[in-house]
Amino acid sequence: MAKISEETRLHFAEVIKPYKEKITLTIEKEKTMLNGMHEGDVDLCFKKLLLCDDMIYVATLWMAQNSLSLKLMEVKNNDALNDARKVLYKAIIYLEEIVTNTIDIAYSDLYPYHESISSIHIKRRYDIVKKLGLAISMLKEAFGDNSKWKWSFVELEGRFATVAKNLIDMKSAVKDYFDPRAEDYETTVLYMRTIIRLLNESATAYRDKYELSTRRIDDMRNGIKYLLALRKLYLAISDSTNAEEVKKKALVWKDKMDSDHKSGLSN
Repeated sequence: MAKISEETRLHFAEVIKPYKEKITLTIEKEKTMLNGMHEGDVDLCFKKLLLCDDMIYVATLWMAQNSLSLKLMEVKNNDALNDARKVLYKAIIYLEEIVTNTIDIAYSDLYPYHESISSIHIKRRYDIVKKLGLAISMLKEAFGDNSKWKWSFVELEGRFATVAKNLIDMKSAVKDYFDPRAEDYETTVLYMRTIIRLLNESATAYRDKYELSTRRIDDMRNGIKYLLALRKLYLAISDSTNAEEVKKKALVWKDKMDSDHKSGLSN
């Protein structure tokens, strides 16, 4: 790698200054909001949704600095990317605080959580899911396939899949899903397809992590949990064929996990 001149470094520092200033302002805004938030506030969940949005914005600013580093100095800015990774975790945590981080949960158990965000339209929920998903994909691509964080993205994307699923009010969503005349039909169908894809990808990713990296039982268990959550969704939309296929896959995975554990191939 060619040596980076001092002039280039100074130019880079000047160019990224506005991005750093925006990050500082947004983090200060986050601190102010957190200081003014209290359990029991009627708008608590709405504020956490705004904070999630802000954290996604901050992550894009860190990623923009990496892009500028590549453009001006021809070197990846791993510190900026790592800061983006940390702040996307914060974005997900804010959503987890709204609707829980439980992977395989009964939809009826989510209703109390949904009462607190009943005024937040499904389009708004789907919008933040799309934005967060895009930011995670951009960050993953920026790190590259050989990054030391490769397997940590399994957890990040898994937790994202969980909150994306838990954010949707399945009772009302299923009604709109089967009614092309419903105002939110298109959004609901797209949202459901997104959740199906995310749950499927997370199940596979945890299985791969188990097989190719950790051999940890909890990774395989998480993969099975995502399959069971996917089965629940298929049952909710009356797709018995796919629900049965996913059930069979989950049983095969469980048998594999139990067999590995007995033979000492897993931790």
